[in-house]
Amino acid sequence: MPDGKLRYGYWMPVFGGWLRNVEDEQMQATWDYVSRLARRSEEIGFDLSLIAELNINDIKGVSAPSLDAWSTSAALAAVTQRLELMVAVRPTFHAPAILAKQAANIDHISNGRLSLNVVSSWWEQEARMYGVNFEKHDDRYSRTSEWLDVLNGVWSEPSFSYSGKHYSVENTVLEPKPVRRPRPTLYAGGESETAKNLIALKCDAYVMHGDSPEYVAAKIADMRERRERFGLPPMQFGVAGYAIVRETEGDAQRELQRITDVKQNASGFANYQQWLNGTQLEQRMSIQEYSVSNRGLRSGLVGTPTQVQDQLGRFEAAGVDLVLLQFSPQYEEMERFGESVISAFIRA
Repeated sequence: MPDGKLRYGYWMPVFGGWLRNVEDEQMQATWDYVSRLARRSEEIGFDLSLIAELNINDIKGVSAPSLDAWSTSAALAAVTQRLELMVAVRPTFHAPAILAKQAANIDHISNGRLSLNVVSSWWEQEARMYGVNFEKHDDRYSRTSEWLDVLNGVWSEPSFSYSGKHYSVENTVLEPKPVRRPRPTLYAGGESETAKNLIALKCDAYVMHGDSPEYVAAKIADMRERRERFGLPPMQFGVAGYAIVRETEGDAQRELQRITDVKQNASGFANYQQWLNGTQLEQRMSIQEYSVSNRGLRSGLVGTPTQVQDQLGRFEAAGVDLVLLQFSPQYEEMERFGESVISAFIRA
């Protein structure tokens, strides 16, 4: 069981769900749904929500609705009180100084609750649709490195100038600065050598796809060593997971079978293959994992409340500070998780 330091986060369902084999998950990609979800989540013990940024829907197919991350996050900042809003941002889609200004404003609306999840884009089809140049893997990380330099510079300096291969700014003044000091937390994930070195050097937290506590522990040890090599303070670590909590293990397994009944929805499966082609993952992906995004089932958060609590304890022992959870249907399953896992631990 966790010892109380673990933070509970969840992915905001801006795509109307997480399951590629279940067409209607009863969680609409609408402002009404996500705003109700955010307000309730902080009441039942959740600490953070990750708002993904994609202009088209990679879960339900490109013709399905998806919410814009930045306008949604600004609105959520105004209707929540405690929830940290981790907004995904892709440097290829945003000029760094302008994004820094927008982010600082949202940070003020939320009174210091904004953080960023920096993502080096992977989806070539989306880039073409929205008129953005799609670069090779290492070129994208080269751009991200400069983008982070500009972001940090305008957030921290009274006047900031920069000249690089991808970005140049001259005597940029950004006021007001973000509320959070020394800056809003910069999260990022990636499994290539290029990504891990960049994250260790220029970000504050490393977020991982779902995996076993043992595998995650090895990745954390590796990133800690890289961080120490750069002479920087300790990082935070987060891991993704898809949670199914039921009174009996049999009930949990039946729900698992339901959501992994692979039908290979044509549009969703094509997007999944594009993502695989655009990344450099450390492990081969199974066809079953197509069912749930971000390798969430590998985290093993399926079972009774006690089983799930014990697994969360193993992640905490491995060095994890934050779990980023997915549920379906989100509102009802988050209520169940809040009562049977988070609240049960507090009462204990």
